[in-house]
Amino acid sequence: MCGIIAYLGQKPARPILIEGLKRLEYRGYDSAGVALLGGDEIRIQKTAGRISALEDMIAGEASSETFGIGHTRWATHGAPNTKNAHPHTDYTGKIALAHNGIIENYATLKKWLINEGCPFQTDTDTEVVANLIGYFYKHGNSINGDTPADGQNKFEWAVQQALNELYGSYGLAIMCADYPDTLIGAKKGSPLILGLGENEYIIASDASAIVEHTTQAIYLADNEMVTITPTSFHTKTIDNVAVTKERKEIEFSLEQIELADFDHYMLKEISEQPVALQTCLGGRVDVKNARVVLGGIQSNVRDLARTKRIILTACGTAWHAALVGEFLFEQLARIPAEVEYASEFRYRNPIIEDGTIVIAISQSGETADTLAAVEQAKERGATVLGLVNVVGSTIARTTDAGVYLRVGPEIGVASTKAFTAQVAVLAMLAIELGRRRHLSTDSAGALLAELMALPQKIESVLGQSDAIKQIAEANIDRDNWLFLGRGLNYPVALEGALKLKEISYIHAEGLPAAEMKHGPIALITDGMPAVFIATKSSNYEKIIGNIEEVRARGGKTIVVGTEGDENIKQYADELITVPDTTEQLQPILTAIPLQLLAYHAAVLRGHDVDKPRNLAKSVTVE
Repeated sequence: MCGIIAYLGQKPARPILIEGLKRLEYRGYDSAGVALLGGDEIRIQKTAGRISALEDMIAGEASSETFGIGHTRWATHGAPNTKNAHPHTDYTGKIALAHNGIIENYATLKKWLINEGCPFQTDTDTEVVANLIGYFYKHGNSINGDTPADGQNKFEWAVQQALNELYGSYGLAIMCADYPDTLIGAKKGSPLILGLGENEYIIASDASAIVEHTTQAIYLADNEMVTITPTSFHTKTIDNVAVTKERKEIEFSLEQIELADFDHYMLKEISEQPVALQTCLGGRVDVKNARVVLGGIQSNVRDLARTKRIILTACGTAWHAALVGEFLFEQLARIPAEVEYASEFRYRNPIIEDGTIVIAISQSGETADTLAAVEQAKERGATVLGLVNVVGSTIARTTDAGVYLRVGPEIGVASTKAFTAQVAVLAMLAIELGRRRHLSTDSAGALLAELMALPQKIESVLGQSDAIKQIAEANIDRDNWLFLGRGLNYPVALEGALKLKEISYIHAEGLPAAEMKHGPIALITDGMPAVFIATKSSNYEKIIGNIEEVRARGGKTIVVGTEGDENIKQYADELITVPDTTEQLQPILTAIPLQLLAYHAAVLRGHDVDKPRNLAKSVTVE
């Protein structure tokens, strides 16, 4: 979940590295550092804290090196302090590298290296990689007797030897003091992209750190590496087999990842949802003919319509979207569906029968647990579809087919516009499969027309931001909240609770409203906030009863209701309304006020909304 950037070119490297790290800071912000190579000397500058702390440390210091590596860390092994900050050097001082991932066999390798006389200075698993490369570079491979062939780059050879001893995941940028014009990148399980500029190259964890300099990129696959000099590059496997890579166009602009006039990326991305949803739906929905065309899976739709079972697998917010998808597939397409936490699916012995479709959902397309679930499902013979936002991501390339969200980059750690797009794509797919199975053309057309009307309806919800801020202000002193919904709005209750927890640090619990009386009702105290999603639906009368149960015990009811519903007002201490829409599409609207509620609560409590503690945007480690 760390961020890596490396530059080799003709410009001073350090300003490019610092700017790139700022764009990658959502991936981790425990510590930061840069390694600069000029002549035959590697110079390391690093510190605990955020990129701003690193900037303060190096302020006013000249730097002319045109080759460097940068890193912003989300700690796994070792405390988030300066000692454990990346880049790390090996015991000889010749090798420096930055790493994103986890080395699972680091303890065994560390013990062996110590016995071989290699000292260690940090508590990280990454130092094992640096020392292992350094050991092979100095001694050759004493494990199997290999040494570089005549004419082979000794630095590249040592990297290959080391990588073949590692178990786990890595995205790596590596330099060697004896090769001041050679940068090596390598990937397994963690994202790594090579940006191709004019007489310059940039390696980064994602395209946000590259797009200012070039829109041309190469996406490395697992077990691949790239060796770069100022005038060329070549790609190969870590077993030294040459591979040819296709250049890709980065599909977003620098403007899309800038804050513009917003105080936080989260607020910007909440506000972008009308346009993002229009882009997601654009060219895919044919209301007149009641059809949906999802290009990435169009050749699979006939088989999908015949499927016997759908498994949706995801983590966090994407899991909540998947849960909405379960309701949609069963209600609209009449296909049995179930949702699996990807982190659990990979360690179970899941039953994958003939005719099972697995849908993996991940904003980044790099979520480690979800990727492992994809691999598990493919091994068992399932057709696996990916639903991701990032073009060229690992899940997009690993799955059999898939659909891109097309909502543009999402920088805020707390996902917002990706959630609404995930639900919209699942709705499109469920409607199309339903039309092919049993849903009438008129019914499918009505659902699609309502789906196309949602962007404008979201605008009206966003217009209530100030009123929602006042509700947050009146309740932020409360340390325990409940979020309650029924049917399709139960997943929204889970998502609302998650948003409040992850950015405001208020304990919140999401529940199906009917389950409250089976235990959690014991938590209700005088004035405790209970957020109900109580829009007009088939469960409307039932959830009114649940609201009454909370009111009878002194809880404070914050209700998300339907515009024009006069009845609901008598049950709400605080009322937020959303425009009316068909029940199956309500989650796209009802999620918006809960995003705003969490956002305002976090800001009012003085928290860094875009960089919540202990979290990072893309969970690329287990």
